[in-house]
Amino acid sequence: MKRTTPLGAAVAALLLTLGLGAAHAGAANAAPLPEPPATPSASAGLLDALRQDLGLTPAQAEERLRAEKAATEVEKAARQTAGGAYGGSWFDPASGRLVVALTDRAEEAEVRALGADTRVVRHSAATLDRAKSRLDALSAPQGVAGWHVDPKTNSVAVTVVRSERDAPAVRAFVEKARANGPVTVAEAATAPRTYAAGTVGGDPYYTGNVRCSIGFSVHGGFVTAGHCGRAGAAVRGWDGSAMGTFQGSSFPGDDYAYVSIHSGWWTVPVVLGWGATPDRLVRGSAEAPVGASICRSGSTTKWHCGTVLGKNQTVNYSQGAVHQMTKTSVCAEGGDSGGAFISGDQAQGVTSGGWGNCSSGGETWFQPVNEILGRYGLTLHTA
Repeated sequence: MKRTTPLGAAVAALLLTLGLGAAHAGAANAAPLPEPPATPSASAGLLDALRQDLGLTPAQAEERLRAEKAATEVEKAARQTAGGAYGGSWFDPASGRLVVALTDRAEEAEVRALGADTRVVRHSAATLDRAKSRLDALSAPQGVAGWHVDPKTNSVAVTVVRSERDAPAVRAFVEKARANGPVTVAEAATAPRTYAAGTVGGDPYYTGNVRCSIGFSVHGGFVTAGHCGRAGAAVRGWDGSAMGTFQGSSFPGDDYAYVSIHSGWWTVPVVLGWGATPDRLVRGSAEAPVGASICRSGSTTKWHCGTVLGKNQTVNYSQGAVHQMTKTSVCAEGGDSGGAFISGDQAQGVTSGGWGNCSSGGETWFQPVNEILGRYGLTLHTA
C-alpha cells in the first residue's frame, strides 16, 4: 500500500526483535543478574481484544494462546496417527487441550500419547464429509442458512433461520438431509449475508461503488472475497488511485479472489490492528483447530476476536451456496468483506459474510486462505 505507517510499525517491531540478541557473558566470578520478567507472548492490544470479546484476563489469554499453538501441532499428528478412525477434532478451552474423535478405541492410547484427549464416536470424518457432499448437491431454500460437519456432535449440522424453521421447503430440505446421513439441526437468528458495502470511506479498496477489505498480501498482489469483484474489474486503493485488477474471482460456489497490484504499490506481510493491537506480522498459514481463538481485521469494524465454531461449512447466501467455509463467533459488518482472519501470526482466511453486527453480536464465515493460495498458485507474503 502507499501508506507507510503500518509497514513502518511492523518493520520497526521486527528489527527491534532481531536486535535483542543475548547479552555477552560476564566474568566467571560476576554476581548473577536478577532474572528478567517474562516477556508476554502477545501484544497488550491483542490481550485486550481477547478480554473484551472472550472475557479472558491477560494471564488467561496468554495461556490460551500457548495452548492453541500446541493444539495446532497436535492436530496434524493426531490426524495422521488415527488414519481411517479419525472423526474430527476441536480445541477445548476448559482443559486447554485438543479433543480428537475416534471410531476405534484401539487408536486411543497412541493419540493420547501425542497430548490430546479422545472421544469415541460412531462416524469417521470421512463418512461425515461424504454426507455433507451429498447435501452440497441439493438445492437449498433461503430458510436454510447452511450446513457443516460438526465433530462435537459427530454429525452434519444443518442451520435453519429461526423464523423459517416450519416452512414447508425448509422441512423438506431437512428431511432430504437426514436421508443422506447423520444430521442435527440448529437455528440462526437471521439469514447470512455478504459484507460488501457502498463507498463510505475508511481504509478500504474499491471496485465500482463497492467497498471491501484487503485480506492477505501475496507475492504480486493480495487475496480477498470473490463477491467483491469479478475477474477483470479495476481496483482503486484507499486514496482513490488506481491500485490493481481482479485476476481471478469465484462467487458463489466459492468466495475468493486474487487482485494483482500496479507499480507504485507494494505488498507487506501485515494485518492492520487499527490501534486496538499493534499491526500483526504474518508468518505462515497453519490452520487453527475448531475452538481456537481467532481475530478479524476489516475496514468497517476494524479489529474483533472470537472463536472458530466449525469448518467445511456450506453457507446459503441469497446469491447461491458457498462451500468449504469456516464459521466463527467474530462479528462483522458491511465493508469488512475480504478482510483478514488471523490466529496468532498465522493467516486463516478472508471474510465472506455472516449475520448480526458488532453492536449486538453475530457470527461470520471466512474462506480458508490455503484454498485460495492453491487455487491461484499464489505464495503468501510472510515475515
